[in-house]
Amino acid sequence: MNVMTAPAPIDVRADFPGIGDSWRYLDTAATAQKPQAVIDAIASGYGEKYATVHRGVYARSADMTLAYEAARRRVANFIGAASDSEIVFTRGATEAINLVAHSWGGQNLRAGDRIMLSQLEHHSNIVPWQLLAERVGAEIDVAPLTEDGRVDLDAMADMLTQRHKLVALAHVSNVLGSVLDTRRAADLAHSVGAKLLLDGCQAVPRLPVDVQALDCDFYVFSAHKLYGPTGIGALWARGDILDAMPPWEGGGSMIDKVTFERTTYAPPPQRFEAGTPHIVGALGLHAAIDYVSKIGLDAIHATEATLVAETRDALSQINSVRLFGPDDSAGIVSFAIEGVHPHDIGTILDEEGVAIRAGHHCAQPLMAYLGVDATARASFGVYNNSDDVAALISGVERVTRIFG
Repeated sequence: MNVMTAPAPIDVRADFPGIGDSWRYLDTAATAQKPQAVIDAIASGYGEKYATVHRGVYARSADMTLAYEAARRRVANFIGAASDSEIVFTRGATEAINLVAHSWGGQNLRAGDRIMLSQLEHHSNIVPWQLLAERVGAEIDVAPLTEDGRVDLDAMADMLTQRHKLVALAHVSNVLGSVLDTRRAADLAHSVGAKLLLDGCQAVPRLPVDVQALDCDFYVFSAHKLYGPTGIGALWARGDILDAMPPWEGGGSMIDKVTFERTTYAPPPQRFEAGTPHIVGALGLHAAIDYVSKIGLDAIHATEATLVAETRDALSQINSVRLFGPDDSAGIVSFAIEGVHPHDIGTILDEEGVAIRAGHHCAQPLMAYLGVDATARASFGVYNNSDDVAALISGVERVTRIFG
């Protein structure tokens, strides 16, 4: 008889100077704390290593260019891209989605075409498509959720038609923690000739990702949720798709030759990276990927799954608490307390040294679907442990005592 055992705890709290000994940080889904290795990479990049990239003929510029492009290769390897030329550095997932909507969408969607989203999407995977739809005359459809908060792919299958050109879905929900069946989503999208874009912001910090195995067409994520710096992220797209996409911003670096009569453009990924890039951000992202890879994403996911199970079990025993999302949510637990606004929950927990998120989490359509204005959300990272869960539960019990 096999007996399931909890994974050994990951003891890396000392690597994160922003946390300290007693602060319980449970807002990693919003942004992750930074390990010292990432801070050191950024400090060095702005210090003794700093120079521009792709332009200078002097040695330090050449060295920094090599480091910058090494970061691109590291991202490609991290998510299983076929080539580093399929990786476009952006300011984050939001810019990456806007890039696809403006460039690929503007080129490929016309009046009468349709875009499929789901009820649980982040605003950054809704608003760019609305802007595109308004611009070209396309229509948007929204797949519902299953009872436990997953994208209802059976319902989506019935809704998809040959008029759908794009399906854009979260790999992991930032509110419910539900994990998408990505291969089935890809099969459904491709069965009607549509492309699939996956928002990987909540997936890459806690799940192994292989974009070729996922069979998607676009994948986006932000570095700051992956223990890296703010202001940088990545778009992956299949090489043939990226080759055919027109530029979406003009300026330096993205050109081949410029005259006042005509400009020709560089091949991807440079075609989509106008201007001086976030050079040091790329170095920080590289360091962040190295950091999580050394620990192991399987180990991170297993540890977070244990913390989620502990949290949901404890919260379910408090009568006034309502839990959202599936039992096997990935690193995220959203909840509400009857008669208590989530902002009050967050404020009282802050007094207890526990930091959570309270609000609509940039998912107002999902809040309306759930029948609430907002939720409280605890989200875990590599630095969390069972003591953090205990502190959260103690704080929630105090909330229920205060509000009777």
